[in-house]
Amino acid sequence: MLNHLRILILIPLLISCQNITEEKKPNIILIMTDDQGWGQTGYYKHPVLDTPNLDEMAKNGLRFDRFYAASPVCSPTRASVLTGRTNDRTGVFSWGYALRRQEKTLASALQKVGYSTGHFGKWHLNGLSGPGVPIFKDDSHHPGMFGFDHWLSVSNFFDINPLMSENGFFVDLKGSSSEIIVKKALEFIEEKSNQNLPFFTVIWDGSPHIPFMASEKDRNKFQNLDKRSQLHYGELAAFDRSIGLLREQLRKLDLAENTIIWYCSDNGGLTEIYPETVGGLKGSKNTIWEGGLRVPAIIEWPSVIKPKITSYPASTMDIFPTIAEIVGLSETNFIKPTDGISIKSLFDNDVKKRHNKIPFRYKNQGALLDNNFKLIATNIKENKFELYNLKTDPREIENLATENTIVFEKMKSEFLHWNQSVDSSIAGRDYPERKVLKNPESHYWNKDNRYQPFFQEWINRPEYREQILKVR
Repeated sequence: MLNHLRILILIPLLISCQNITEEKKPNIILIMTDDQGWGQTGYYKHPVLDTPNLDEMAKNGLRFDRFYAASPVCSPTRASVLTGRTNDRTGVFSWGYALRRQEKTLASALQKVGYSTGHFGKWHLNGLSGPGVPIFKDDSHHPGMFGFDHWLSVSNFFDINPLMSENGFFVDLKGSSSEIIVKKALEFIEEKSNQNLPFFTVIWDGSPHIPFMASEKDRNKFQNLDKRSQLHYGELAAFDRSIGLLREQLRKLDLAENTIIWYCSDNGGLTEIYPETVGGLKGSKNTIWEGGLRVPAIIEWPSVIKPKITSYPASTMDIFPTIAEIVGLSETNFIKPTDGISIKSLFDNDVKKRHNKIPFRYKNQGALLDNNFKLIATNIKENKFELYNLKTDPREIENLATENTIVFEKMKSEFLHWNQSVDSSIAGRDYPERKVLKNPESHYWNKDNRYQPFFQEWINRPEYREQILKVR
């Protein structure tokens, strides 16, 4: 009888503890822009672009002054976010490549521990190139195949009045693309919060990627610029406004305090935009110089992170491991080896030095970042390497390879060893099958038979017309 009473007393206590644990799970929002350069924020004192909402995030959160995209182009960086691995390991060698279904993703891992997961915006991991088109419900590599319960997505970049796919059903939407995906994400967030479910929401914007489409109101803020630059910066103004909408609504829903917002860009800035996009750094998108890899980044989590600025080097490969530590995910949720690390210790400590180097590989080029030193492989096959000290030479002008031979040779050896491990991953040695299973070939959607029935309907859409005329 006494034991029975003890059990009756313990049951409500256990339920109460479980509820507390569930309540403490942070909500998570990942935001990524498309081709926004490191210098394109107000908090870096851009000469023409104001970003009051990003500035407010930076003021209230953890601002990274040395945050790196895993690749100087888009699809590879997106693969790194979802896997914690350098893109080549996952089969995403450049833009338009499909992420292997054999990879384990952050969304799938969070699903397993009770998160509702949603993807909104650009996907670009299903093997399609060309302006973003809606993704079919039976696409073998749609977001749902990688752990997303709900998705409102397109294959690639998208602009004003986009045609998107909501869980495989085509939807023709009107308005600013940035505002559309944030409002749709907020609907998802409010629904899940009303159900007392933690949410993982990915918002991958299509701005400020070509073809540059902005409203007259946003474009008119930049009347002194050439047309191309006006539209480019107009897209960023619209994106920043959507950030304000998101943060305001999270406060209204009483979700802001325990919601992590992690914002960054997918690669470095563009050329032929004025004023320039990379804050004076060398290089741009498509290069392994700082201007191609370094991107703006902020983490906001009001209940945990106190406002500060860090020069600690971090990358998109660190996102999955960091969230895994926060939530308590096991190592079994990763395909090994991973290339990122958890940077959770930065949240409440002033960590200066990173102990794990950050590796990059893009086509026949690469880099290895060891705090202030950066090794660059200008040609891997021909064994051509250079060395720079980013603290004294942030614009990568003075090659120190012959001056600092000890550091140079050590980092070169480490890069080549790592490079071999990537080759092994490419061959499928990381997977239980020890080989790569069939994956879609990278191709343009205008040559995909599934989309041809829509050509007549789509030919008058400005974003699709050029691609359709190419094959007619």
